[in-house]
Amino acid sequence: MSALKKLMDARIKLQSMELKKSGNNTYAKYKYFELGDFMPAINDIFNKLGLCGVVSYGTDVATLTITDTQDGTQLQITSPMAEANLKGAHPIQNLGAVETYTRRYLWVTAMEIVEHDAL
Repeated sequence: MSALKKLMDARIKLQSMELKKSGNNTYAKYKYFELGDFMPAINDIFNKLGLCGVVSYGTDVATLTITDTQDGTQLQITSPMAEANLKGAHPIQNLGAVETYTRRYLWVTAMEIVEHDAL
């Protein structure tokens, strides 16, 4: 079975779970998924299906590479990089914010996690 077929199976398994949003934007008054809300479930599903996801960051693009651990087939999800300018934060804290947000968006895209659009 290819990485694409296993990813589709993983999406179906994740959709059957009841995920809870723990993130809370008090300013705009909405809840959102944090990494901890779905990554344990994804890691468990990926482990059972023989998939491994690895995020890497470049200057311009971040990439989530999903590999079938049995046959080595891969697929990639990419996202452009952006900057964060948190008030009172050190450069390394801004970098951490960028990586955390980007990682979350890559996984949300890969797993087709649907959230209410907050515009």
